[in-house]
Amino acid sequence: MAVNTGIEWTDHTFNPWTGCTNISPGCDNCYAEAWSKRSGHVKWGNSPRKRTTESYWKAPAIWQSKAALFQSQHGRRQRVFCASLADVFDNQVDPSWRADLFEVIRATPSLDWQLLTKRPQNIRKMLPLDWGTEGYDNVWLGFTAEDQARFDQRKKVIEQVPAAVWFVSYEPAIGSLRISGGDPKPDWLIVGGESGHGARPMDSTWVRDVISDCEAFSIAPFFKQWGAFGNNPLVSESRMALDEVKKIDVHGKGGGLLDGKIVRRFPSTLHRSQSKKTNAA
Repeated sequence: MAVNTGIEWTDHTFNPWTGCTNISPGCDNCYAEAWSKRSGHVKWGNSPRKRTTESYWKAPAIWQSKAALFQSQHGRRQRVFCASLADVFDNQVDPSWRADLFEVIRATPSLDWQLLTKRPQNIRKMLPLDWGTEGYDNVWLGFTAEDQARFDQRKKVIEQVPAAVWFVSYEPAIGSLRISGGDPKPDWLIVGGESGHGARPMDSTWVRDVISDCEAFSIAPFFKQWGAFGNNPLVSESRMALDEVKKIDVHGKGGGLLDGKIVRRFPSTLHRSQSKKTNAA
């Protein structure tokens, strides 16, 4: 449950509780489930969720206290991914735990909280009553979509629930995903291939196509990794020797270069509020 993290698109992870239930194909090789089996910390599936310790819950306050220093060193705010070993909008979580989490979020206004779920249909009914018509300034809402079917199933929430930033995690990418003109548009799209034992392949065409869609619709793309070197075009298309590719492309698991470039952009937190003002005008 590392507090500081190696995840490329965030600065910290925070797990107010642990445990989850697999609900779609993207969950089949869940790293968190594998971790739970190794650690014995919590049983996966329908077993009771386990709240983390009181001392662990104090971590966000510490990050908040260092916000000015972080801003001066990095020129931006700290990001907190919640939750890497659970789902904030899980039906099986005690609602009082979720209320406690949002109390922590309100008490840390200098942290940008990245709440990622596979259950976006639960978001609206589980948000705090003071969420309002624009959401909390320091909360980014996101959902996972491992393929087109899951994106099409979950995308409507982007228009239904206001948020400072909406993002989609297309990871693990196990099928193609395109964003069309008529779709609700997230502000940010994370793309990544599956890694580890039993990882399913990712086609380079999927990556190029969806990043092209991002460019067309002013969505910030963040390409994290190929997942396995067999997916990397330097191997699969250019037929370079694996040892050479490992020296050239050291970004993420399986490499992270896309046609010789690092594509890792972040959304502007002003994007959605500016869009609202434009639409209102």
